[in-house]
Amino acid sequence: MQTQSTGAGRFAQFDLSRVPSPCFVVDEVALRHNLEILQAVSKASGAEILLALKAFSMWSLAPLVRAYLSGTCASGLWEAQLAQSHYGGQLTSYAPAFKASEFDEIASLSDHIVFNSAAQVARFEAQAQQAGASVGLRINPEHSEGEVEKYDPCAAGSRLGQPISQIVELPASVTGLHMHTLCEQGFAPLARTIEAIEPFLHAHKDQLKWLNLGGGHLITRPDYDRDGLVHLLTRLREDLDVQIYLELGTSVAFDAGILVGEVLDVAQNQGPIAIVDISATCHMPDVLEAPYRPALLGEPTSGGQPVVLGGPSCLAGDVIGTYAFDAVPQAGDRMAFLDQAHYSMVKTSTFNGIALPSIAIWNSDSDALRLVKQFDYGDFETRLS
Repeated sequence: MQTQSTGAGRFAQFDLSRVPSPCFVVDEVALRHNLEILQAVSKASGAEILLALKAFSMWSLAPLVRAYLSGTCASGLWEAQLAQSHYGGQLTSYAPAFKASEFDEIASLSDHIVFNSAAQVARFEAQAQQAGASVGLRINPEHSEGEVEKYDPCAAGSRLGQPISQIVELPASVTGLHMHTLCEQGFAPLARTIEAIEPFLHAHKDQLKWLNLGGGHLITRPDYDRDGLVHLLTRLREDLDVQIYLELGTSVAFDAGILVGEVLDVAQNQGPIAIVDISATCHMPDVLEAPYRPALLGEPTSGGQPVVLGGPSCLAGDVIGTYAFDAVPQAGDRMAFLDQAHYSMVKTSTFNGIALPSIAIWNSDSDALRLVKQFDYGDFETRLS
């Protein structure tokens, strides 16, 4: 996968020495800019936009998010509880399968419950309705637009959603449909997906009150066709007579955060290898899972000295990648990776006893900086017993 970052933006002026290392730094001005774009799309189209907590759940910024979006979507009990505690607004909850021991509480917190299969609907629909939650079903459009198979919910044999070829009638309790087929993509893949499934939607529209188009729409990237999106959402809302929802994560926090790190040592093995206190496996796992190469703040666009950047864990594969530098970095030098607010922050771990990055909020207009979270040994110790 390719990084979607459009560049350093105002982070080019941020003094990396102002925060401990490693540290996530989120620019609340950039975050507000994204939220303003999303709010404008919502107002123009009539669609409701929710924050996907699975991608960005930095609740210290919940008041800012709450001012622009309609609510959140959760993937399980803990995210639903976080939504209730900090975000307010509407809550949609979806999981590939719900645990019976958790379901009643999830339903009590949720406005919409989205089930992954007709079997899950049959098992839990009565409890959902008793809690006052609207019942939805996730569909698999069986129309693939994914660029990487492991991130494609419509890949062959996907476990996500009921394939539409299997649906003749919707369960009677279902009043909404959910689909999520994209991953950091533009408008054209969505338009093609809607074209492919619109006959299915119209066949069931008399039963539907809402349609959730999920996430993966990189609406806040400058080259996204937002006019096309508004037109499509408006048309769907009017033609199907339903409320439209989008669940966005990357779009909310896109290019709004960096991960600051420090060089610990520089070794030589067929070229320079800089060991940094940022771990791919602990702090940016998508580097290994996607895989992808995150953009480095200030990397020369051409030329330069290639240097391998490796993490501090004992995992042989804890390598971020090869990057160009004007000169080989030295121990104590700072660096930062771009566009790290979404997914990286929520996926961090303490494997190998490696510390979690601190979290800071920066205001690029006023240059005000506040450190909102630092982790210590207790955070590592209390994870296990």
